[in-house]
Amino acid sequence: MAHTPHTDWLAAAAGAAEQQGPGNLLRVVLIVMVVGCVLTAWFLLRGYKRKDD
Repeated sequence: MAHTPHTDWLAAAAGAAEQQGPGNLLRVVLIVMVVGCVLTAWFLLRGYKRKDD
């Protein structure tokens, strides 16, 4: 394995990061979907809470 300087490695990593596809968009969509599912479950399940009064 050849030794590559850190500057070349960082430049290659920065170039590869720009060419990646919809990673950030997909991450945001998944987070919003999970939060929405949790809020929906909380909203629906709070109606089943029994009062022992």
